[in-house]
Amino acid sequence: MIKKITSLFLSGVILFLSSCASIVSKSNYPISINSSPSEAKIVITDKKGVEIYSGNTPASLSLKAGSGFFAKAHYVVKFTKDGYQSKTVPVNFKMDGWYWGNILIGGLIGMLIVDPATGAMYKLDTEYLNETLVQSTASIENSELKIYKLNEIPTEWNQHLVQVNK
Repeated sequence: MIKKITSLFLSGVILFLSSCASIVSKSNYPISINSSPSEAKIVITDKKGVEIYSGNTPASLSLKAGSGFFAKAHYVVKFTKDGYQSKTVPVNFKMDGWYWGNILIGGLIGMLIVDPATGAMYKLDTEYLNETLVQSTASIENSELKIYKLNEIPTEWNQHLVQVNK
């Protein structure tokens, strides 16, 4: 009889001291990143601007949901590829519904300490990024403006000249 009471008591304490989102959910989430065209360089920075990942598409990695006590993570993925315009895409987290399960299961310790500290109270908004990069029409690196006098224009260009003013 004492063993049953002790088991029930310990089970109740463990249940009370645990946190719902930390048990049912997770603190790190996998994300797949792809681009068209593939092999684009990606750099992921956190909300403080610290680079946390650098590589090429396609890529699969895991991102932390929390960024400190009661702070959700926020990341920015920058896509770059020669001949294409760079593109920046945010990666956001939102409140995990299991966090509110602490009211019934996890208790105050889970709601105010464990889930906020582990980041389990947040979940990834999207598991996949698939971005299409737009091809550049001009390259700034090699561009220059040259002004020619009419008598300096090469003869092979004459057929392309259009009179604007008389």
